[in-house]
Amino acid sequence: MASDGKELRGKLVTVLGGSGFFGKHLVQELLARGARLRIASRHPERAFRSRTQANLGQVQFLRVDVTRPASLAAAFQGADAVVNLVGAFTGDLDAVQGRGAGKIAAAASTAGVGSFVHVSAIGAQTDSKIDYARTKAEGEEAVLAAFPTATVLRPSILFGPDDNFVNMFARLIATVPAMPVFAPEAKLQPLFVDDAAEAVASALANPGKHGGKTYEIAGPEVLTVLELNQRIAAAQGRDRWLIELPDFVGSAIASLGFLPGAPITSDQYALLKAGNVANGAMPGLRALGITPRPLGLFLDRWLVQYRRFGRFGAKAKAG
Repeated sequence: MASDGKELRGKLVTVLGGSGFFGKHLVQELLARGARLRIASRHPERAFRSRTQANLGQVQFLRVDVTRPASLAAAFQGADAVVNLVGAFTGDLDAVQGRGAGKIAAAASTAGVGSFVHVSAIGAQTDSKIDYARTKAEGEEAVLAAFPTATVLRPSILFGPDDNFVNMFARLIATVPAMPVFAPEAKLQPLFVDDAAEAVASALANPGKHGGKTYEIAGPEVLTVLELNQRIAAAQGRDRWLIELPDFVGSAIASLGFLPGAPITSDQYALLKAGNVANGAMPGLRALGITPRPLGLFLDRWLVQYRRFGRFGAKAKAG
């Protein structure tokens, strides 16, 4: 029998970190599939607009600190499924996305939650010298130890109309005549945020098939950081001087952070330089029944706001 797209109808799904960029898009996908949602976050008020997308009583909000077991117990009470989106680049990464992720999974198991999806990141490695990548990998291991049937998703960099990735570059290109490009040859495989949301929903809808597995989910094309900036400039119809920074210059600026657009931390620069591409050793989006959409499908339309005179300006250049 064909699916009506409502495989999660009536299921109560707790979304940890549901007030962020990815969380807001995931909430739309889960609501469309008929789920009831409990959006749990340190700042749940940032997700209040989700009420307008839901039926009466379909969504609730809860203030949660993932480092406090009592707040996790309340978030998971009566839940059929949990999605963990919590992560950070600074602060106590082990408490949030390392051993902390294992505690989240253990709390979900104790609460009798049926399925668990943990969102990690491409590039997670237990032997990495970068704290972010190392704790992400340690978090995966801790989650699977506490909840063996969990599904782990490793997304690449996410893009969308409201992201802080493409839009960050777009704002800079629209503002300055020349822009330094950090790690210009680093390779990225950006993933449309709605495709990532669909991946989470698909894993939740069929835990028997996807539980206990790890997926690397990435977009359909690989771009260098320089190529990405060139595409963004072309979509704006702007001719910009993109200055390719040598590694020793880029790393020095990253450690000081004194140029607009510089990575916040040295770790972020190291992650960028390492690239963000699926290694092909794990199943990907197609194993979840999803065909990823390329950045080029959206770029010209989304970046109209950055063109000179906006939609009344010149049509974006090809390229």
